[in-house]
Amino acid sequence: VDIGITCLPLPAATAAVLEGEDGLLAVLRPGQIWMEMSTTDADEVVRLGALVEARGATVLECPVSVGCHQAETGKISIFVGGRREAFERVLPVLATMGRRILHTGDLGTASKLKVVTNFLCTAHLVALAEALTTCKMAGLDMNTAYEAIRISSGNSFVHETESQVILNGSRDINFTMDLVIKDVGLFDKMAQELNVPLEMSPLVLNLFKESAEKYGPREFSPNIIRRYEEPCGVKVLGVGFPAEMTDDEPEEP
Repeated sequence: VDIGITCLPLPAATAAVLEGEDGLLAVLRPGQIWMEMSTTDADEVVRLGALVEARGATVLECPVSVGCHQAETGKISIFVGGRREAFERVLPVLATMGRRILHTGDLGTASKLKVVTNFLCTAHLVALAEALTTCKMAGLDMNTAYEAIRISSGNSFVHETESQVILNGSRDINFTMDLVIKDVGLFDKMAQELNVPLEMSPLVLNLFKESAEKYGPREFSPNIIRRYEEPCGVKVLGVGFPAEMTDDEPEEP
């Protein structure tokens, strides 16, 4: 299978790679496949997809999910939108990159679902920042607090990863505030266009916009907790937590 892959931080960057001088569109041939693996705007991937198909090539959107530490070991989740027959052609390639691969339907569906999931993880990151700071102010042992949340109904993938680097103090999850703003902004835009009366999403988006302005757009996203630590005069830390996440999830049979 002859495949070209893009995985870029902004929709405009992908557009430039495809439509720019000597871009991908200029060299695509019938039978080739363009896989867009960025977290991007669904309308934009559909627009670019039409240009790709006009060249006789095929397009699939393949945004990825879960942590960067699992990308390094080929255990990410991949959503795939586009024609089923094209999905089946590239599935062996995708299987070398990820463990959980889901065909989501027509082109555009994967990008929509990806920004939904990124909004959900961001909302829980903010909730965890508030919860962990409150635990600190209540005089609770932070290692015990982490474990209590982990074994409770309040647990999540975000807690088991981002709370650890928060409690270490590095806050290094290899994801930054500007990317959060882009992703949650895409979710917020989609919902607003559908006339969904959002309440939480605009609040979360504004929290990160304010924090990016204060701490810098390239600040690690878990440092949203600084909004709560600094007014309280505390540092939310535990003992023995890793500075970066590593993948210790066992291989599935």
